[in-house]
Amino acid sequence: MTEPIFTREGGTYVPSGHARGPWDDAQLHGGAPAGLLAREIAAVPSGTDGTRMAVLRLAYEFLGPVPLAPLTVSAALVKPGRRFQLVEAQLAVAGGPVVLRARAVRHRVADPPVPVPDAARATGPVEVPGGPDPLAHPLAPMVPMGEADTGFGVTGMELRFVHGDFLEPGPAVTWFRAARPLVDDEAASPLALVAMAADFGNGVSSALDFRTHLFVNTDLTVQLQREPVGEWVQLDARTVIDGAGIGLAASRLSDLHGALGTSAQSLYVEAR
Repeated sequence: MTEPIFTREGGTYVPSGHARGPWDDAQLHGGAPAGLLAREIAAVPSGTDGTRMAVLRLAYEFLGPVPLAPLTVSAALVKPGRRFQLVEAQLAVAGGPVVLRARAVRHRVADPPVPVPDAARATGPVEVPGGPDPLAHPLAPMVPMGEADTGFGVTGMELRFVHGDFLEPGPAVTWFRAARPLVDDEAASPLALVAMAADFGNGVSSALDFRTHLFVNTDLTVQLQREPVGEWVQLDARTVIDGAGIGLAASRLSDLHGALGTSAQSLYVEAR
């Protein structure tokens, strides 16, 4: 069986080496816990007698490095409502501090659907860089950044660059899909996949060399203009930095159905 990114053991989620990040072999890539919290958020009941709610915004705050250690997660509806809801979630080291918080905005899915003029339509013919077939682009050669031969960007996710590269600073367009189950034998949902991929914006569009500088994101915000569909997500990403050590990675998100939304990461930049 394919080893998952996380395994449930009792009340904890135990990360495998496939969740490992590029900055420290003992810490997770932000995309792995971001996907885990997106999964937890989606599981919170709406309390609206079957009315379906769609997540349109995910906002994460990393309170510290997420260690390669057993983790606990929780989520709760903090603002109920028939049209608009807020869900808050957190991830903690088992028996230790909270290291990641997230807040999600959920809106009611219209039934019957509202009329959508062509000029305002979010989907339609696929018009994403590189075309609608991710497999038309070569599988990215993954370069481990530390001592380990496993990692979220190495063995946890499949990346296919339309242009750009991990070790080629500058803007990049990249397709992503999960290379293995997220939890046990459970595949990542489209929403979880968006969160997992969006945290790569600063990595695929790096402004500086991984080997000489850190450019770690302290947060992640995802804004969706519709619900994601399928097993592929594309980032069209660009990173800008300032001499004060401040940076911003911004990405346009797409799936096989076309434009999906945007994501952004605030960056802390310094020499290694």
